[in-house]
Amino acid sequence: MKVVDLDREDIKRGLADGSILVIDVREPHEFEQGRIPGAVPHPLSTFDTAAVAALIEGDGRRPVFSCASGVRSVHALQAAQGAGLPIDAHYRGGFKEWRAAGEPFET
Repeated sequence: MKVVDLDREDIKRGLADGSILVIDVREPHEFEQGRIPGAVPHPLSTFDTAAVAALIEGDGRRPVFSCASGVRSVHALQAAQGAGLPIDAHYRGGFKEWRAAGEPFET
């Protein structure tokens, strides 16, 4: 399995230039309490590789999984790669780091 660890600066840069799509794999109640701006929800508990494939199909941005702290996002990478999806990156700090650093977030 290939895992590319992206840090907060990588995420900020990718959001600013429109080059990444943040896919948040936390549970709905976590997502509702706060998320990285522009992140799309796809909870790991109901992870559907076909739905992820449809989400990234033709989008053009690099898909990056994110969770609370960088653990569930790796599990999402395993599932996606196991299904043959071209996703190799996750935000290793997750939303906890994002919020702790004082970055803007949506609710």
